Amino acid sequence: MMNFVEELRWRGMLHDIMPETEELLLKESTAGYIGFDPTGESLHIGSLVPIIILMHFQKAGHTPIALVGGATGMIGDPSGKSAERNLLNEEILAKNIAGIRGQLERFIDFNSDISNKAELVNNYDWMKDYSFIDFARDIGKHITVNYMMAKDSVKKRLSAESKVGMSFTEFTYQLFQGYDFLHLFREKNCKIQMGGSDQWGNITTGTELVRRVAGGKAYAMTCPLITKADGTKFGKTEGGNVWLDRHRTSPYKFYQYWLNASDEDAEKYIKIFTFLDKKTIDTLTTEHKETPHLRLLQKKVAEEVTTMVHSKEDLDSAIKASNILFGKSTSEDLMTLDEQTFLDVFDGVTQAEVSREDIDNGLDMIGALAAKTGFLKSNGDARRALKENAISVNKEKVKEDYSITAKDLINNKFVLLQRGKKNYYVVTVK
Repeated sequence: MMNFVEELRWRGMLHDIMPETEELLLKESTAGYIGFDPTGESLHIGSLVPIIILMHFQKAGHTPIALVGGATGMIGDPSGKSAERNLLNEEILAKNIAGIRGQLERFIDFNSDISNKAELVNNYDWMKDYSFIDFARDIGKHITVNYMMAKDSVKKRLSAESKVGMSFTEFTYQLFQGYDFLHLFREKNCKIQMGGSDQWGNITTGTELVRRVAGGKAYAMTCPLITKADGTKFGKTEGGNVWLDRHRTSPYKFYQYWLNASDEDAEKYIKIFTFLDKKTIDTLTTEHKETPHLRLLQKKVAEEVTTMVHSKEDLDSAIKASNILFGKSTSEDLMTLDEQTFLDVFDGVTQAEVSREDIDNGLDMIGALAAKTGFLKSNGDARRALKENAISVNKEKVKEDYSITAKDLINNKFVLLQRGKKNYYVVTVK
């Protein structure tokens, strides 16, 4: 049996671990779970770490359980939060859970005939009929307020620095999460809970409940929270979260996020976010340090993660799209771009609209550069640029006598103009 703990250890994915956990996992095939917060319809790349942990867990012969917090999502986890979250209603939660379920099924094997196939559970299923009185009597009496107050997630919010304090609703969160562990221990023989290092307090409340209520032994393990060398938040860009859903973050933008990682971060990411073995990673790291300008680590991470989350075809398209701005592409490459990728590649580029009629009649180059778009200051500027052979339409050099027609349209909607090497303009047909 593969040593799951050792695998996480050398990859830098182990933060805290309860005594005897490693021994248990080497001794027997065990069920373990990680919770996912259904705050949106899509998971983001911060969620990739727990997903990959479950993938390693399954590869090591253990049974992964992915818990979607339909009940706890109605309360909100205070861990690592400086203010209370907005509470979600049942309708939004159901929609979010369906989206997350679909994403998890792409990474973890829930469906095959293997003995350790994964299971997806929703804590709303066992919490929805549990009355407050019953919960307070059956569960609340086993955990003291002193014990709950000692947790970092609570202490930080009740400290003098915190201006918002903590509602009773949030205070009960660790009891609810603890009960999830107790329920899964009883019903699924689940002996280990995993999560980010900010979850240690909630997880150990669960192990304590298993001990006090069920007289059993449960285990806990956490991974470090991913940080970036420059101090900015991992998984965030100027445009917001980097999502696993292609409609929220295109494969091109997803690929670019990993490609733009610093050397220091890429060295860390290749261990965490890929399944490459240690020898391969060590060799790549050495080669990267010898020729850092080639960005070998960044490229490999971007390739592996984009293929895992999306597909090999999406990776190929993202690489093609990435080459467009660096002059290594053709008009044929441009024509293959879907609308979202095209807009992502040319985000921030000056745009102007022309009518469908203009295109149907054949848009002359002077009009395309000046009269109709204002890209260049005057018709005279446009003529000079064309005489200097400085203008391209969709990466192909053109003269003044060229007319833009429907055959030039990318996605039946866009035309890319270029002056020199670096000045791009986008014509959008309305």
